[in-house]
Amino acid sequence: MAGLLIVISGPSGAGKGTIYNSILERMPEIVTSISVTTRHPRKTETDGVEYFFRTEEEFSKMIANDELLEYARVFDHHYGTPKKHVMDVVESGRTIMLEIDVKGAEQIKRKFPSCVGIFVMPPSFEVLERRLRGRATDSEESIVKRLSEAKGELSTYKLFDYIVFNDNLHDAIDQTVSIIKAERNKICRNETKIKQLLK
Repeated sequence: MAGLLIVISGPSGAGKGTIYNSILERMPEIVTSISVTTRHPRKTETDGVEYFFRTEEEFSKMIANDELLEYARVFDHHYGTPKKHVMDVVESGRTIMLEIDVKGAEQIKRKFPSCVGIFVMPPSFEVLERRLRGRATDSEESIVKRLSEAKGELSTYKLFDYIVFNDNLHDAIDQTVSIIKAERNKICRNETKIKQLLK
């Protein structure tokens, strides 16, 4: 069976992280993508486990050598998705999944068009705002900025293959699991196995 790259995205507050973590609990065979970053590792972090830790110079070389599916600068450090790690998993016939912001998902879709993009959509903009404020972890300035960005991010849904409306978390998780299972069973991903059976 051909491997699969699942990209879960959506605006901040839509619930993509919660859905992502729940799927990993239900489907432990799915491989998680490990990001590369230029920030220093914390005492509890190990290179190649939480992140691949690289210097700014090493990161710049990765960009120049087209070794990243996507990358962005977040505050004072760079973060990105290493292409080799993802391709190794897909080429081995396994499924790899990552949860990422909309800009990163757009970059991946351009470089890896066959990836399966799942856009997590809040039931309404009012619910999105309520969720962001309910976190009680962001400043008012940060919330206003996230809400402003969310309006633009919501309009990118057409770039994705599926939309999951997260008005009921349990249902949203079930729908996402069903999408992954359906993608695994597509004929195009099982040609080799079918040909062996028909010999």
